[in-house]
Amino acid sequence: MARHSYPCPIRWSDMDVYGIVNNVSYLRYLEEARVDFVFRMAPTDGDAFFRDGSVVVEHSIRYRKQLVHRHAPVEIEMWVSDLQSATVAIGYVVRDGDTVYATASTVMAPFDYEAGRPRRLTDAETSFFEKYLEQSAAAG
Repeated sequence: MARHSYPCPIRWSDMDVYGIVNNVSYLRYLEEARVDFVFRMAPTDGDAFFRDGSVVVEHSIRYRKQLVHRHAPVEIEMWVSDLQSATVAIGYVVRDGDTVYATASTVMAPFDYEAGRPRRLTDAETSFFEKYLEQSAAAG
């Protein structure tokens, strides 16, 4: 299955008082990578998944090595680790070559904001995410 890779810049403001990338910055990195990934769903008219609405259900991050400011971006590699009728789980590895800084996952649900409730994935959304589905993916 395919994986999506996002070169994420590290900003000076991402560091905390100890000189390492702050844990909150990691959430922003994952969000940037996830938005870049999902925009691939409908490249001609924008992001179909977020246009119709979605919510983050859960985040999990395991920090492996301290990341400090640098000029080169860090790679965020992504895949779909679980796909259900109303949720999609995205796996991540934040790395530079063989050096793994963090592994993470996000569970998202499509959401109908007009009705104020979750909705099921459309056939087009399911088809897109299936291309990246790796149910037994090793996180690095």
